[in-house]
Amino acid sequence: MTAQKIPAGAAFPDIVVPGLDGESIALGQPRDGRDWQMVVVYRGKHCPMCTSYLKELTTLLPEFHALGVDVVAVSADPKAKAQDQMAAVTPNFPVGYDLSIAQMHALGLYVSEPRSPQETDKPFAEPGIFVVNADGQVQVTDISNAPFARPDLKTLLGGLRFIRNPENNYPIRGTLAA
Repeated sequence: MTAQKIPAGAAFPDIVVPGLDGESIALGQPRDGRDWQMVVVYRGKHCPMCTSYLKELTTLLPEFHALGVDVVAVSADPKAKAQDQMAAVTPNFPVGYDLSIAQMHALGLYVSEPRSPQETDKPFAEPGIFVVNADGQVQVTDISNAPFARPDLKTLLGGLRFIRNPENNYPIRGTLAA
């Protein structure tokens, strides 16, 4: 059974993780003068699709920043594994590590057990993206239970351009309760 998903428009939970730069990262709290933040949860070093995804994110980062969107990435990997993977990615955004199972559940993520000790040595989060607006609300969310089902970053960037354009007056979608 999976944890309760964060509803669209809800407050993003208070989660702090250690960052590879030695600073703590408060997920969902934009930095460097930006007013929105995109939190990218990736599976970890064992996932080559995550490495490719984070490399693409690195190339698109200036465009996210131009929209006022701060970007952070986080996984359940310990520091050494996260550092190894980021050596291949060379990200220009903060990267957090040691996301706990309780934190994964607070985010409503799917959590998987490793298939073998060669894959990884502990449970890990499947991919998730949360775009948190200036009011601390979840504006856009995408949660997957598999590595190959996640949003195309260029499409997401275009959508955020549309949402952030004040002329469009675009609301948070998916808020109609059952």
